[in-house]
Amino acid sequence: MTNFLIDFEPVGKRVSVSETTSLLSATQDAGLSLTAVCGGVGICQDCKIRCVSGKLSEIQLIERDAFSPQELQHGWRLACQAYPRSDLIIEIPLESMATEQRLQIEGEIRKVAVQPAVYALDFSLDPPNLQDLRGDWERLVNGIPDKQVLQNNPGLPVINQFSVKMRRSGWAGRVIIGKNQCIVGFLTEGQPFYGVAVDVGTTKLAVFIKDLSTGETIAKDGVMNPQIAFGEDVVSRIASANSNRLSQNALQEKLVDAINRLVGRLIDEKGIVEDQIVDYVVVGNTAMHHFFAGLPVQQLGEAPYVPAVCRSLNFSARDIGLNGAPNARVYMPPNIAGYVGADHIAMLLATDAPSREGVSIALDIGTNTEISLALNGKLISCSCASGPAFEGAHIQDGMRAVPGAIERALFFDGDWHYSTVADKPPVGICGSGILDIVASLYESGQIDASGRFTEHAFRLVNRPKGGAIIMVPGKDSGTGKDILVTRRDIREIQLAKAAIRAGIEALLRATVVDLAEIKKFIVAGAFGTYLHLDSALKIGMFPKLPTDCFLQVGNAAGAGAQEMLLSLASRKAAESILENLTYLELTTDPGFIQSYVESMGFD
Repeated sequence: MTNFLIDFEPVGKRVSVSETTSLLSATQDAGLSLTAVCGGVGICQDCKIRCVSGKLSEIQLIERDAFSPQELQHGWRLACQAYPRSDLIIEIPLESMATEQRLQIEGEIRKVAVQPAVYALDFSLDPPNLQDLRGDWERLVNGIPDKQVLQNNPGLPVINQFSVKMRRSGWAGRVIIGKNQCIVGFLTEGQPFYGVAVDVGTTKLAVFIKDLSTGETIAKDGVMNPQIAFGEDVVSRIASANSNRLSQNALQEKLVDAINRLVGRLIDEKGIVEDQIVDYVVVGNTAMHHFFAGLPVQQLGEAPYVPAVCRSLNFSARDIGLNGAPNARVYMPPNIAGYVGADHIAMLLATDAPSREGVSIALDIGTNTEISLALNGKLISCSCASGPAFEGAHIQDGMRAVPGAIERALFFDGDWHYSTVADKPPVGICGSGILDIVASLYESGQIDASGRFTEHAFRLVNRPKGGAIIMVPGKDSGTGKDILVTRRDIREIQLAKAAIRAGIEALLRATVVDLAEIKKFIVAGAFGTYLHLDSALKIGMFPKLPTDCFLQVGNAAGAGAQEMLLSLASRKAAESILENLTYLELTTDPGFIQSYVESMGFD
């Protein structure tokens, strides 16, 4: 009987199953919960999945009823009816999941004076009659004091909305005016208007809806980035986009559609209509920035890895299919380099890193880790490929932070002690968990400084691909199978932590700064929120500094996006960061490789 490897995204869980195992059973083997009210006979049609790559069994009649021919052509299937015929990448849409992944969307937000990029002007007009046959727009031009605004070409969607709304509202209303005196849209008189801050991460999307008059957060939520189905990291997605133009369009459409659906659900819950969404601020790394804006990404995948644009962007949301008022605007702060984007600018803004006294290090840990060193108002930044291990990828039983993922672990009294997300039976290990495990293995002498298992390794087993420990025996796991930590898993953490530490060392060399001079070490991002600082210090990922130097700030990129949504001054401050920043390309740094090799070990 043939076994195949199935990669379930966006949860990042992998499982090997036979060709006689349905994909629904495979998700259960992997410890994942799909909605399947009918118990897997195909009646409820809830267990919808999409085959991104690989071959499945023949389409069944019940699936032809569940999906259109176009959907079937794009890989949509019912998990209970589909069986593997090769290795697979399977996308599980959010609506098919019975449990959701934990997403870190919060960050520390500074208080700013509310001065958004749009303002409102209420007006009242005389209605047309047989003695006054002026066009609707000309009536507006003559009826409000700010004539200069109305001289600009408003665009057909704005004129269309105005004529319809005036007849419904008795010729009184509110015009929303944006930067550069452009008309964004019309509301009823006194109607509130809102903005949306979006943090487009490689793994997750975070959305914040703000009242642009008061600065109040009205709603917020996060979802997985649906592009994960095209690749876990930006390099894979760039390669997919470069394969043909249709792939890049699909990547953009998936991103925009996910944002539209999330924003749509949030405003529906709050009784807000689309026309009230008048402004967006969107941040992301350079690749996510380009995918969102529909910019070419080919040059990001080829040396010397330069962006299509670094400067800030301001364009109509409708240019890319984003929902909102007829001329809702999108602001994107500047990028730094090919692999350090607008999200890092937003993080630096939110943490006030450039203005802190003395030397500060600020880093956002992810598949790519961006690091900046601030000194006397100047910054130097770099990007290091830390890989997806901290998100549970490339780990034998790794997964993202879904219920049942081991997120904390410690070895004492001769056994492993751990906690899982949502206190569910363990089904795998997420990034913070594997970091704790490796740190405990080293501290307890179960691995040596090179990462190899020692004779003291607890529950050590030999496998064809190398040694492993049984972290959780099958009788105690949520899948009935042993949860393992392999030598290769430890190696993945060594590679990731070495890249981060070598990046830090490169910035210190470039600025001739000693470790002892660092006053503040800021750790941002979802993984940075949940990691156990002691574990990061034990394995040498971070330099050994006093614990009060470290500051874990959560989703600082999202916090910076919110700040820029509320304040034009913050947008200017973000743009000024780029003016005082130097980018260090690590491939040209003569000492980087040596630092990287030296940082691989645990001593």
